[in-house]
This record gives sequence, C-alpha cells and structure tokens, in this order.
Amino acid sequence: MAKRQLEGPKSVGIWIRVSTEMQAQSDSPEHHERRAKLYCEAKGWDVCDVYRLEAVSGKSVIDHPEAKRMLADIKKGRITGLVFSKLARLARNTKELLDFADYFKTHDADLISLDESLDTSSPAGRFLFVMIGALAEFERGEIAARVQASVPIRAKMGKPLGGSSPFGYVWREGKLVPDEQEAPVRKLLYELYKEHGRKRTVARILNERGYRTRGGGTFSMTTVTRLLRDPTAKGVRIANWSKNVGKNKPIAIKPESEWVHHSVEAIIPEELWNDCQALLDASKRNHKRPAKKTVHLFAGFAFCGCGGKMYVTSSNKNRYVCSKCKTSKIPIVDLEGIYHEQLRRLAISTDELKRHVADANETLIEKQRLVDVLVAERAKVHAERERVYELYMAGGLRKEDFGSRYKPLSDRLEQIDEELPALQASLDVMKISQISEAEVRSAATSLYDRWLDLPFEDKRQVVEAITNKIVIAQEDIDISFLYAPSTEAAANRLRTDRGSWPRPAGSAPGK
Repeated sequence: MAKRQLEGPKSVGIWIRVSTEMQAQSDSPEHHERRAKLYCEAKGWDVCDVYRLEAVSGKSVIDHPEAKRMLADIKKGRITGLVFSKLARLARNTKELLDFADYFKTHDADLISLDESLDTSSPAGRFLFVMIGALAEFERGEIAARVQASVPIRAKMGKPLGGSSPFGYVWREGKLVPDEQEAPVRKLLYELYKEHGRKRTVARILNERGYRTRGGGTFSMTTVTRLLRDPTAKGVRIANWSKNVGKNKPIAIKPESEWVHHSVEAIIPEELWNDCQALLDASKRNHKRPAKKTVHLFAGFAFCGCGGKMYVTSSNKNRYVCSKCKTSKIPIVDLEGIYHEQLRRLAISTDELKRHVADANETLIEKQRLVDVLVAERAKVHAERERVYELYMAGGLRKEDFGSRYKPLSDRLEQIDEELPALQASLDVMKISQISEAEVRSAATSLYDRWLDLPFEDKRQVVEAITNKIVIAQEDIDISFLYAPSTEAAANRLRTDRGSWPRPAGSAPGK
C-alpha cells in the first residue's frame, strides 16, 4: 500500500455533475462547487481542478473526457482526492461506482462524499471504504456465480464463452476455424521453438520478421508461452477450464473433470505439438521460480511487550514469535480469534448507535436546523418569484409593478444562494468528524458477522485500515484500534487477559 501524503496541504479535485433535469437553480452546479470549495477550505486542502459534467446523465460517465482527465490526474498524483456532493453525483451506474472505487484504492487516493459523510482521508473513512469494497465484492461474487452457472452448459454446446478467439483462429457462424492470416504465423511459432528451444529467441525472430500479435503489439516470452501451451493448434479446443477470481488476480484453473473438449481443425501436426511440450516441460524443471514470501495477517502490527516486532518464521510456522526476546509467542489461530472477538466489542448495538446520534453535539443539531430553514426559505422565495413572473406573462401585472415585486425576490434568492453552501460546508465538516465513530462501530458489527467468510486479502485490508498496534505482553494482549470506544470503560474492554482469550478448539496456549 502506497504511503499517504504526510507533508503540505492535500491536493484535491472537485467533481460537479448535474444532469439536465437537475439544472434548476435549486440544484445548480455553482451551488455544489461553492459547497465543496468551502469544505476544502475548512480542511486546509488545495483545490487543483474542477471537473465539470453539466447536463450529463449518471448512467455512464467513466468514458466522458472529464472523467478520463480526472483519472489521469489521480494516476499522475496531481490530485490525491476527489470531493463531490453525493455518490449519485459521481455515477449512478453501480458497476462504474465500483470501478471508480477500485481505481482510487489502487492509486491510494481519497473519495470525499459530503452527503454520505464519507471521507477516506480519515481512518474512519478508510475503514468504511474497506467495508463498502468488501460488500461490493460479495455482490460481484453473487452475480459472477449466476453467470458461471451457465458457462458449462454453453461449453458443452460448443458455443463461444466470451472473449476473443485464440490467435490463429476466428469464429465463423458459431464455429472456430483457422484464420488465413494468423494460422501460418501460429504454425511458424511452433516450428521455431522446436528448432531453437528458447521462447525469447522465438519472440525475437517473429518480431524481426515483422509479425505482430492480433492487437498490433510485438511478441513477448509470455505470449509465446501461452500460445505454445494452447492445444487448440493441434485440433483440441478446451472450454470451461478456467474462471476469473477477481480483478488483478491470476486466473484459477478448474478441475480437469469440468473441462469440455471439442475437436477443431488443426494448424499443426500432433507430433510437433508433443515435441514442443516436452521442451517446455524440460525448461520448466530447469528454471524453478523462488517461492513467494508469505505475508501473515498481523505482520507489522504485532509487537511484544518488550518492544520487539513479532513475526511468523520458517522455524515457527504456526506462531508469531518476538524477533527481539525470542521468548514471547502466540499461535496464529489464537491471535486471529482474539482480533475477531475485539471486532465484536468494537461494534455497537442499534440502540447504542441511536443513543450516540441522539447525544450528538447541540451545535451540529442547531446548524442542521438552520440549513433546513434556509432550504425551505429558498423554495418558498423561488416559488413566489415564479408566481410573480407567471402573473406578469399572463397580463395580470403591469410592467411598472413587475420590477418592484420581482427584484426583491431575486435579491433574496441571491443572498440565500450565497449563505446556503457556506452553511452546508460547515455542517459537512462537523458531521463527518462527529458521527464517524458511530459509523465505524455500526460497520464493525457487519464486519464481525462476516469475518470468518472473508478472503485473506480482504482481512488484511481491514487490519491495515483500522489497526494501530497489537501488543502481546506476558499477562494480556492490548489491541489498539485507530477508532476505539470513547469511554474509558469501553476502551478497557479492548485489553484481553492472556488466560481468558477465546481459543479455537484444538489449539494450544501460547507461551
């Protein structure tokens, strides 16, 4: 995870999208922009740019030039956050919202939604962002499961399952047949590999002779390897052999019992195919890659009472061991069990949440009332001004009387439009800072319920988002969350006696 900006004011952009039907003065782009700028001013942030999508529907915005410009600025680091009035203004398309969220997360940038009180520049906001991502991933999985259910049926019928045809082949009338332009190149690839026995050499020769991939790119070792291993060239098309397990993750191979084989016209003889596979297997045996280093759930967060960091080592594969004193140890399953239990203690019940909101700062409540009064006043003045105009257009009001009645109403609207964004921005700052703790604990309840079903990557993200430090002493274990209970009594609950922690069945006590 990239380090966040620690020095100097934060550079942000403002996102303004108002669709055609929303372009009434009550929801003007100017109002949203002023509100966002005042929020940034209150936070001490620099506004580098404003991205305007006026009269643009939210059904699909990710390909809009302004959206592309914004994403490019995020990637370059020109801005490290985006402020907008509500998530629906960012995009209404759920898939695009998730795509935006993934992109921001990848580039360690923040999303600040004023209406939803979501600010991922704070620990609470980052935790909520992780929660949103985990729930969204769960929904994606449900959709993917329904799609995957139809894949075996389509595979057995020999129908395309999506994606492009293999290099050297083309789909024609529902059948996979050799492509006149690509098939000879695919055949040459196998012949070159049998002759030279080196994938890098094959790629170089193909590129030097002017051959290119279907997309117009040069051949690489990875491309050559993939094409050499693909049995379609020998006349066997394998369908339903893999599945996607997530963005930026390698494709998972299904059990061979689920694979579906179809005969297609071969490009190369089977003997040539077998010779190439033998060379590939021999090359793989002679060039084994080093094993990937394992990252454990609490690595970097677990500390011994003596101050040393605790890690899982090759000699202690099932325990965290202090790197300094070497004597303090705790089983992996025990520490995760304790952490899981502390999530429940961090969470609060619905009744507690209601009491927390009810006891919110009186200034916040009063300011919300002022905003409500001003919004109602604006609607009233706007409606009255419209009636004056309609009366004049219908001939029920003389020209000399129109100005004296219309201008004061317009002046009042202008005054309200100056006051309202400033009042809302002030409210936004207070609301995000004051209710974040309750939101975190409410979200923690859901997290506690789903913890055991979360994949390791999601658990690690949660730990990184909300955990400050875990100190494992001789007598107790102290888990410090970035957002802990506000009362001293509640905070004490996050310290666990080593002799009383919940331990999974069959695990041994740590020393």
